Amino acid sequence: MSTTLIIIIVVVVIVLILISVYNRLVKLRNQRENAFADIDVQLKQRYDLIPQLVETVKGYAKHEKETLARIIELRNQAVAATTIDGKIAAENQLSGVLAGLKVTLEAYPELKANQNFLQLQEEMSDIENKLASVRRFFNSATKEYNNAVQTFPSNIIAGMFGFTKAQMFDLGTERVVFEQAPKISF
Repeated sequence: MSTTLIIIIVVVVIVLILISVYNRLVKLRNQRENAFADIDVQLKQRYDLIPQLVETVKGYAKHEKETLARIIELRNQAVAATTIDGKIAAENQLSGVLAGLKVTLEAYPELKANQNFLQLQEEMSDIENKLASVRRFFNSATKEYNNAVQTFPSNIIAGMFGFTKAQMFDLGTERVVFEQAPKISF
């Protein structure tokens, strides 16, 4: 075998490896974006329910007007967000305010007995469960993508072609609530 042939074979093998790693990175990035599309569907349903929930609550909790206005404002910001990272940030803020509203509404027994409110609350709960599921899938896809972007040798190709570490969709402000131990009193 001549040296030229060996060099050609080595170059072809290296090019094939580069193509393979690049294609894997593209596939992982697309999988992450597809996972976020599933989140987007659930968020859209949630955003559609929020005005109905706010209108139902307005009649019972008149002095919660500022909180309700803030929820609508954050909902509109979340709907207007155009990037995955922007939507994640807006969604974390909205989730925090919605969690606060849930606690506030415990003081209104007549509202909790309202059939329309109960149905909206049940739909919101269903959407929240679906959101939790698709967030897990999204974070799994993001972790797999980030691992590929940060590990050798794919990190070299990732750097050459502009693949960067992606943000996870964590609980944001809700994490503080979940990290605290529950208080039990008798």
